[in-house]
Amino acid sequence: MNNSKDPRAHGPSVAGLLLAAGGGRRLGGRPKALLRYRGGLLAGHALEVLRAGGCSPVHAVLGAGAAEIRERIRPLAPGTVLVENPDWAAGMGSSLRAGLESLAAVPGAGAVLVMLVDQPRIGPEAVARVLAAHRAGAGLAAAAYGGERGHPVLFAREHWAGVAAAARGDQGARSYLRAHAAGITLVECGDVAAADDLDTPEDLARLTAGGIELPP
Repeated sequence: MNNSKDPRAHGPSVAGLLLAAGGGRRLGGRPKALLRYRGGLLAGHALEVLRAGGCSPVHAVLGAGAAEIRERIRPLAPGTVLVENPDWAAGMGSSLRAGLESLAAVPGAGAVLVMLVDQPRIGPEAVARVLAAHRAGAGLAAAAYGGERGHPVLFAREHWAGVAAAARGDQGARSYLRAHAAGITLVECGDVAAADDLDTPEDLARLTAGGIELPP
């Protein structure tokens, strides 16, 4: 079989890491991962995007509502490693550290592509473009929208320790990326994706037409 077009066929694999631990405080305490989307869960949709874009293995960090998400997501995402972050309320930084720690035990992963659960308009095309930049030699790469850096973001393995050390509060990898801005390959994805966040009821209302429903 010729796998020349499969990004996983060239060198070390690129793991997918979904950050899905937030409690949706500005959405009234509804965990975003449990929002229904296109007949399933928003978290399930994001995991499928990572896989379809070429990431393997795929890990997901859970926090708020973890027990329910775990129960509902397992049948939809076979093979996904679900990592529970008991410190999720401390912010995205703790979830990023938990995800990187879980991936450190995966020897074949040469890089990780990080995606947020609350950006449903980012699809596999954007993931594949960022992976292609890494295959072309980029150790740090990020999707861009109109030239502005966004998600998903990719870190080669040699950056993981530095990213984890800098990940504090709700900043995630932001401070590390600012410090290494000159080395980031930006991959324009504005023609195939949009980086809309689901943070507030207004955001939810705007994206409901795209298939997002409130959990029961």
